[in-house]
Amino acid sequence: MKTVAVIFGSRSAEHDVSIVTAVSAIIGPLKLSGKYNVMPVYISKGGSWYSDDKLGEIDFYTSGDVDEKLAKLKKISLKFDNGLWIIKAGLGGQKTHVDVVFPGTHGTYGEDGSLMGLLEMANVPYVGCGLSASTIAMDKVLSKQVTSSADIPTNKWLWLNKQEFVDDEAGVLEKLDKLRMPLFVKPAHLGSSIGISRVKNEKELINALEVAFHYDDKAIVEEEVQNLVEVTVPVMGNDDLRVAMVEETMNKDAEFFDFDTKYMQGGKKGKGGQKGSDNYSRMPANLSKELYKQCEKVAKDVFVATGCSGIARVDLLVDEKAKKVYFNEINTLPGSLYAHNWSKAGVSNVELVERLVDLAQQRHREHSAQNTVFKTNFLKQF
Repeated sequence: MKTVAVIFGSRSAEHDVSIVTAVSAIIGPLKLSGKYNVMPVYISKGGSWYSDDKLGEIDFYTSGDVDEKLAKLKKISLKFDNGLWIIKAGLGGQKTHVDVVFPGTHGTYGEDGSLMGLLEMANVPYVGCGLSASTIAMDKVLSKQVTSSADIPTNKWLWLNKQEFVDDEAGVLEKLDKLRMPLFVKPAHLGSSIGISRVKNEKELINALEVAFHYDDKAIVEEEVQNLVEVTVPVMGNDDLRVAMVEETMNKDAEFFDFDTKYMQGGKKGKGGQKGSDNYSRMPANLSKELYKQCEKVAKDVFVATGCSGIARVDLLVDEKAKKVYFNEINTLPGSLYAHNWSKAGVSNVELVERLVDLAQQRHREHSAQNTVFKTNFLKQF
């Protein structure tokens, strides 16, 4: 039986969301499959690593005394030697070889490519997108630049860095004056809609930039799409791509789909990683057949252009009147794997995680067949 290590938590603003994704959408279904030895590997907010079966239960985190519980566990050590071993402290140091890593680490120090780079160096198969795709997707500016170069349409946008704003606020406002209000201001590297603001005037714009730069050193400012229908499209595969349902966001009571709307009002809990998802989304999206197909195509195009593999979720903005579809963002680790959407598309939670593990191993085999070493006599001249 192969060992699958599910790594989650980490020093990220999306730490708590990561726990829910790992426990409800990954660890549970992997265990239900009966095919794997599942090892929960939790990274605390302070950066310490732990592994214990208790960490795979949501009750461990909801009682409010996580730090006290962690203090009773021994930290683990990791050994990277053309593979990954998890070593538990104690007599003899129990050592377990990991066959596949299933990342559940949303945000920085995980989904941004940090974890993927480590696993690539260690030659470990892992689920989801690789280092370069993860880095591109995590940077909203970079993902817009890459998709624009592939002729994938985006709404009008500009970006700036924190120092630029600090040094010349008036110059920044003049630069952004090229965009038409209302605008969306976003930290470039955060997910889960953290730090995002919708603004209608200059005062709100300044406040929004201050918020964005509280979380990040780079921000993106985008024009609002008119006649908007906001949709999201989960995509799965390496070369042979499959899309789930085109899902329409139903955020009628909020100006935009922020963190509270997503997670604090009937958010991602319970079976399939969702509780009351019908309250804020509709599947399939209420679009014409032409626009629906266009969304599927653009989602696949984005997946390919950014170099994704395994799984991702592509967020799109639809101008229903103009019949145009714009790329908004791509998420290489969809919250709770968007299991509710895949389930609606006929893929059960268990089938989803099994397929993702298979795709990870397939990609690793293909990469292992490539020659990355070049033999030379270069050093003999010294």
